[in-house]
Amino acid sequence: MIRRYFSSTAEIPKAPPLPRHIAIIMDGNGRWAKKRMLPRVAGHAVGVERVRDVIKACTDRGIEYLTLFAFSSENWRRPAEEVNHLMELFVMVLEREVKKLHKNGVRLKVIGDLSRFTPRIQELVTQGEALTAGNTKLTLTVAANYGGRWDILQAVDAWRTAHPRSHHITEADLAEHLSMAYAPEPDLFIRTGGEQRISNFLLWQLAYTELYFTGTLWPDFDAAALDAAIESYQKRERRFGRTSEQLVKP
Repeated sequence: MIRRYFSSTAEIPKAPPLPRHIAIIMDGNGRWAKKRMLPRVAGHAVGVERVRDVIKACTDRGIEYLTLFAFSSENWRRPAEEVNHLMELFVMVLEREVKKLHKNGVRLKVIGDLSRFTPRIQELVTQGEALTAGNTKLTLTVAANYGGRWDILQAVDAWRTAHPRSHHITEADLAEHLSMAYAPEPDLFIRTGGEQRISNFLLWQLAYTELYFTGTLWPDFDAAALDAAIESYQKRERRFGRTSEQLVKP
């Protein structure tokens, strides 16, 4: 069965009281460590523990999709020592956590240009996605070596390959080739750490997502902080281009 893409710019989606899909930029690991006179890598290690907590909190609350920005296409610009540690941490997480995700009914998806990663990382990603493919409790997407502009460009290339003789492309045509064509657009975007930008993350998908920025550093972000973000979302008026008066039922 072919999934029909649903666009918030082409159609008016439902605005569920509880977000179906939450996307998070997990920022502030390095600053958290620096405040404690620890190396930046220590903050990343603690950040992994928060990932576990937030996954559990989402499953407990009935969230269907959780997308985490783990490593951007621009993060290769960081010091080589930090990048190497992040790659080692990625391997460790894939080796140790995937079976736990599977046991808890979580489906794992990894999006991004994986060609730059080591064969071991690519193998673990393939194995993890295959093992958890049938799970339905929560879809956890990890964006690694991902960039929103890259996503759109690769979708254009994929469409051209599939339709070499066509010169007309629609929004729905392109969306089918985006990395997250399997998921609804995020209802709620969260960025921790105090910065207020989306940093090339899900540029297409965030068109009508509610944005929430918090000064809480990622290693301090817990279930209560997640609830605060959801509460803020629930107070928003999601109009999708309409007026407030149009939302009032007669």
